[in-house]
Amino acid sequence: MTTSANLRLEEITPATIEAALAIRVRPEQEFAVDPMVKSLAEAYVHGEKAWPRLILDGDRPVGFLMGFFGVDWYDDGSALRSGLWRLNIAAGEQGRGYGRFAVESVAAEVRRRGGTECFVTWHPGEHGPENFYLGLGFRPNGEKAEEETVGVLALDRPGR
Repeated sequence: MTTSANLRLEEITPATIEAALAIRVRPEQEFAVDPMVKSLAEAYVHGEKAWPRLILDGDRPVGFLMGFFGVDWYDDGSALRSGLWRLNIAAGEQGRGYGRFAVESVAAEVRRRGGTECFVTWHPGEHGPENFYLGLGFRPNGEKAEEETVGVLALDRPGR
């Protein structure tokens, strides 16, 4: 486990894009995450709704996350949701608390923006992230997004 004092998030910039593109999960996990280039392209086209960040331990890139904020979940204006869109922890860096740091960082940003729930989706499967998300308190809400399970984490209200 690493100490959180060394962990930070950094925007994806011309100076950090190569480090972000180099993030690779374990081969058996590739079914559950999109390639980094797709994540960065989606961040670009979704503008302010996407929050892509490189996860650094000191100066060492260890992962990538992308939050989403105010997304029209059903494309009809009935539900605006925020949460974790992507999480890629480098194959050799898993099990050190970086994923927990990423989820906590996105949850804190959702809370800062006034949200009380943090959403995530995951692919079911033997090498998928379901147990990780359940262990952090996410609960399936009974919905599916394409073939993925939708999970929600209740957040304390800001100022509580």
